[in-house]
Amino acid sequence: MSTDKVDAFLERTKNWREEFSALRAIISSNGDLTEDFKWGQPCYTLDGHNVVLMHGFKEYCALLFFKGALMQDPKNLLIQQTENVQAARQIRFKGVAEISRQEKVLKSYIKDAIALEKSGAKVEMKKTTEFSFPEELERKMDDVPALRTAFEELTPGRQRAYLLHFSSAKQAKTRESRIEKNVQRILAGKGLDD
Repeated sequence: MSTDKVDAFLERTKNWREEFSALRAIISSNGDLTEDFKWGQPCYTLDGHNVVLMHGFKEYCALLFFKGALMQDPKNLLIQQTENVQAARQIRFKGVAEISRQEKVLKSYIKDAIALEKSGAKVEMKKTTEFSFPEELERKMDDVPALRTAFEELTPGRQRAYLLHFSSAKQAKTRESRIEKNVQRILAGKGLDD
């Protein structure tokens, strides 16, 4: 079923079709991974656990290793997409020739990712309390005590999503606007993407 979804994805993809096909062949040559389709992208799993995902952007396409932060990186290829990404790492490509040149290396990275998953290794994630807590949110919680209670009752993942969203704004005015727009969602116990 998921293979059909990946086939359909490749059929309708305008950018990176050749690159995705080449990456798919490299990943599939391993044999340990199951092809799936998650978040609108081809995703490869081991016993139901995500190992590697293919995705494309305007300037590049990439393999995303879900536990990339724990992987060996002898060729220094793994890239942390943003400072807030804790576990995943990417290897980026701009063309099919680049993928072909690195096929042997990519197979070794995939093998390493599979071994990591089989080992049960876990990435130590930052606790919610370690994330930046904007002073604008603190002030709003002082003004609306129910907001603090509702925020504390959210799951840690939902709390982190809000904190990252609020903190990523450079200007105080933007942080205040983002907080204001989400007060009712937080009071309703909803996450940023619910």
